[in-house]
Amino acid sequence: MATTNSKPLRIGTAEPNSTFLSQGQALKTVLERNPALRPVEVSVSKTASVENANRLAADAIDFGFMASNWIGRAKNGEPPFAQEIALRMVAPMNAGPLFFIARADSALHSVADLRGRQLAVGAERSGMAQHARVILGALGMSFDDFLPSYLDFAAGADALARGDIDAQLQCPIPNAVMTALADRIAVRVLPYPPGDLDKVLGAVPFYRRVTMRKGAIRGLDADVAQVAVVNVLVTHARTDAELVRDVTAAVVAAREELPRLNPLFTGLAELFEPLRGDGTSALEFGGVPLHEGALAAYREAGLLK
Repeated sequence: MATTNSKPLRIGTAEPNSTFLSQGQALKTVLERNPALRPVEVSVSKTASVENANRLAADAIDFGFMASNWIGRAKNGEPPFAQEIALRMVAPMNAGPLFFIARADSALHSVADLRGRQLAVGAERSGMAQHARVILGALGMSFDDFLPSYLDFAAGADALARGDIDAQLQCPIPNAVMTALADRIAVRVLPYPPGDLDKVLGAVPFYRRVTMRKGAIRGLDADVAQVAVVNVLVTHARTDAELVRDVTAAVVAAREELPRLNPLFTGLAELFEPLRGDGTSALEFGGVPLHEGALAAYREAGLLK
């Protein structure tokens, strides 16, 4: 076990009221049960994944929440990253559904109907805009095939409620903006036509299939299969191996409890299971290797040989 911290264990999340921040607060509860990990400092960041990678490079945080679609870019120094960052994987945090919504009274009934429509895709250089490009690109569509509106979650929801746009890309469930929107207007979650979801999943290794369950939001009257991005906890290669082992071991031990502390962690236990059959590749998204401390924790937990 690592020795007691002389400084806080610093975890970067996202903006106030964000899903990453609420997950970070639940994670703090679990980690601080180990005296060697106290105190835990959960901090906000304006641009979430991108900023957390840069803060890890600058040694401003010890661990950071990131969407897995960004970590390979950070490792390779690809835009928007100005340098290669020696990230290391620690643990999955959740698989957050990415889903397109429309007003229930609209003529849009599936993802295929988005062509030619006005779609809120998130801020212009955000992860959500990147997801929109990736998902629709896998289906043969580009941003030239519809009218992108670069609006964040709250602004996009307001625009949809007013009827100023036709659809919005949302993530994950639950999130406060989506819950509030579904209380204001009747919405429809757009399903994928037969075969299209498999196209997306086959093209993008950091996506997973998830089922949005009936009743997850008002108006969702049946289970619907969707794409989900795996969000992860990462660190830097320089981070002490014992510290990473202790953090990883705490997450693994709490994989059934964390969903009770925060429903965003629902399905966490299942995200570790591929380690048993696929080995380290199950969690090494974008070519980012597991930290040696995480490897030790997974071996001790019997998840890796």
